Amino acid sequence: MQLNLNGNLGLCGAHRTGKTTLANALASQLNIPFVRTTTSQVFAQLGLDPAEPMDFKTRLFVQNHVLDAAEQIWQSSASPFISDRTPIDMIAYTLGDIQGKTDVNFVLLSQYIDRCFASTNQFFQHLAIIQPGIPLVYEEGKAALNAAYIEHINVLVIGLCGDHRLTANVFCNARDAISLDLRIRNILESVTST
Repeated sequence: MQLNLNGNLGLCGAHRTGKTTLANALASQLNIPFVRTTTSQVFAQLGLDPAEPMDFKTRLFVQNHVLDAAEQIWQSSASPFISDRTPIDMIAYTLGDIQGKTDVNFVLLSQYIDRCFASTNQFFQHLAIIQPGIPLVYEEGKAALNAAYIEHINVLVIGLCGDHRLTANVFCNARDAISLDLRIRNILESVTST
């Protein structure tokens, strides 16, 4: 049976949830490109470590560079494609760094959020939220390996995917669906037609 993906699919959710492995498997199953973004490379080019704390001004500077790089990659990709990162994730990480006493330029934050929603709507017709659940494994150059922070990002992503500015079809994978085969099956049932 030939499965068809009508539009691009973005996997969104916190880091260390298996999105990259899942994107590879789905791309193979659907015979479409897996389009990798370069968040870690952007941090490295800017001389920053994604696991280190940063002030809001720096976070927004980095996130705009991350979005610029991702948009260039998505723009030049054949459709349909699958990506393991979306602008929804970028909003979540930006918001995740804001605490009660964080000095935030709200106008710039709002502009960035609007830009991310517009980018999501431009490049993705389907989103699949991949929740935490798989065992956490440390990997150098990746964001903080902190279960509470990962949960924080997860909740932000779920909330953002309910925002009225988003036009993509959203599927939320069940938290207890952690086997690769089950995740693939759940997503394919949600986003494909025969």
